[in-house]
Amino acid sequence: MAKTFDAESTADEVLEGVNLSGKHVLVTGVSAGLGVETARSIVAHSGSVVGTARDLAKARSALAAAGNPPVDLVEVDLASLASVRKGADELLKRGKPFDVIIANAGVMACPKGKTQDGFETQFGTNHLGHFVFINRLVPLLRSGSRIVTLSSAGHQISDVNIDDPNFERTEYQPFAAYGRSKTANILYAVALDDRLKSRGIRATSLHPGGIQTELGRHMTPELLEQMRARISADTSGRVFKFKTVPQGSATSVWCSFVAPSDAVGGRYCEDCHVCEVNDNMASRAGVRSYALNLQHANDLWRKSEEMVGERFPLT
Repeated sequence: MAKTFDAESTADEVLEGVNLSGKHVLVTGVSAGLGVETARSIVAHSGSVVGTARDLAKARSALAAAGNPPVDLVEVDLASLASVRKGADELLKRGKPFDVIIANAGVMACPKGKTQDGFETQFGTNHLGHFVFINRLVPLLRSGSRIVTLSSAGHQISDVNIDDPNFERTEYQPFAAYGRSKTANILYAVALDDRLKSRGIRATSLHPGGIQTELGRHMTPELLEQMRARISADTSGRVFKFKTVPQGSATSVWCSFVAPSDAVGGRYCEDCHVCEVNDNMASRAGVRSYALNLQHANDLWRKSEEMVGERFPLT
C-alpha cells in the first residue's frame, strides 16, 4: 500500500526509499529556504540538480550551510526578462533534458515597485519571469516529465486582474498583489498541463504551507496583523501551525516524484494531497474555482504573451 503523508511530513520522509538516480531536476530560487532544502533532498536521494538564483554568491553560501550538496548554479533574475532569457539560452545550449522543473522562487507582499521590464514586482517576478523561463525550456522536457509551480493559500485573497495586471487603475495592496501572482501560478500550471499532457508532460501547483523563511522579509507589523486576522477568521476548523523548512519542501517533492502524475496534473496540492475546490471565502481550505478554470488560464496565457512580447505555441 502506498505511504500517506501529511502537513508534518518532511521532504526526506516523502522520498524515503525513492531512488532519484538519473533524474535531472531544475529548481528556481536556491539561495534560501525552500529552494535550498528541496535541492538538498533531491541530491540526497541521488538526483542531480540545476539551481537558479539571482545572487550566486548568496546561493553558494546557503548551499554550503546545507551541507554543500552539488548543485549546478545558473544565474537567473526573475525580475529581468533579459536575465531570464539568458539563463534559458544557457540551459538550451547545454541541451541536457530535465525530468522535473520546480518553480520555487518568488517574492511576497513587497512594497509597490516594478521589475526591470516595468511589470508590478510580484506579478512580474512570481508569474511572468517563470512564464518565460519555463516555456523556453519545454524543448528540454522528455515524456514523463513534470512541472511543479509553488503557489500559496494566498491565491484565495485575489483572482488575477487581466485588465489591470500592473495596478495602474486599482489601488495597490501588498497582499492583493501577492494573491494575484499566486493565482497566476496556479492558472499557469493549468494551462501548461492542458497544452503538454498529450506529450506525457504534466504540470501541477501547490501550497507549501506557512513557513518562516526569507520570503517574509517585507512583512511589516501592519501586514502581519492582516495575516493574523485572516487566519483567525478561517472557518475551516483547521488550526494554523507554521511548518519547518523540511516540512515545507515535502509537497514539492511529493508532486515531483511520488504522487501519480494523472492525480496531480492540472490540480492544486497541499500537505501532500490534492485539494478540493472550495469557494467559501471565509475558509482557507482548498482551492478557489477561479484558479482552476481553463478558459481563465488561457486568457491569462494570452495576456502574458502580450506583456512579455513573446508567443509560446506549445500545442
